[in-house]
Amino acid sequence: MQTFHLPYTPIATELARTAQDRILILDGAMGTQIQALGLSEDDYTGTNLTSCCRHHSDHPQKGNNDLLVLTQPGAIEEIHFNYAMAGADIVETNTFSATVIAQADYGMEAAVDDLNIESARIVRRALDRATAEDGRPRFVAGAVGPTNRTASLSPDVNNPGYRAVTFDDLRQAYEQQVRGLIRGGADIILIETIFDTLNAKAAIFASYAVFAELGYKLPIMISGTITDASGRTLSGQTPTAFWHSVRHARPLAVGLNCALGAQAMRPHLAELANVADTLICAYPNAGLPNAFGQYDEGPQETAAQVEDFAREGLVNIVGGCCGTTPDHVRAIADAVKPYSPRGIRK
Repeated sequence: MQTFHLPYTPIATELARTAQDRILILDGAMGTQIQALGLSEDDYTGTNLTSCCRHHSDHPQKGNNDLLVLTQPGAIEEIHFNYAMAGADIVETNTFSATVIAQADYGMEAAVDDLNIESARIVRRALDRATAEDGRPRFVAGAVGPTNRTASLSPDVNNPGYRAVTFDDLRQAYEQQVRGLIRGGADIILIETIFDTLNAKAAIFASYAVFAELGYKLPIMISGTITDASGRTLSGQTPTAFWHSVRHARPLAVGLNCALGAQAMRPHLAELANVADTLICAYPNAGLPNAFGQYDEGPQETAAQVEDFAREGLVNIVGGCCGTTPDHVRAIADAVKPYSPRGIRK
């Protein structure tokens, strides 16, 4: 599939040029903001589902945050708008679990096309509102999550050769998702929270398959997650090994998110920045969760640690993951403003 030489969109060129001038800001956590709304089951199901999706009635939907782009679009748009006004240059769609694989848990496979299309449209509306207020261009990142299955590991300790999903299953699911995100107006494809690099490879393959259909390509951002102090992904790779496994995708940026706070992420991010010949992104959690699953690290504390990334010349794009809020993003944006972006190594 010879797609690497397809032309980029004009917006992609603008994004790359902006990244040369300053450190770009990514948004923060969506789940944290949704939880703060205190929504009920009725709020999740709403009245805006199409008839083809009505079979969800035997599955509780509370917790299916992706569904809210259909049932509570105004609330989701406001979250995106708040992040944009807090300083985010790149805002993610609410589609972390918007694949037929992940939505199967809720019986909402039939809604996947609508979830991705509408989510991208909602972000675009929010960013257009923000740009109308301050004139700053902003970019829609189509969020592609890891799904709830892994292609490299067996979920059955008694049968290590068993796989709950195949590469082709993942590829087909991701193609559907990427196609919907682009139809909705995504400027970037963000393959994030990667714990299994084989899943990420399926998402990369799917993205380029869709690009080939369209005759142009969008920039890809790839973000892995280091799951514990071992410094490895769940499928066992170090940051260096992870980079060499995905560099063939020629991503606009590669980086780390989730699982760790900024302080614990720093050595793994430094390792990645030392080997990757592209932009580096980092969006850590607001520290580690407490005994109740809540995040106690405040905006200034998180921002001070992310500022260290910028001071040391490790990053080009920064933001927040679990537990972060618009206040965290605003503090991060202010903290890194004096610093130049990391120079891309050759």
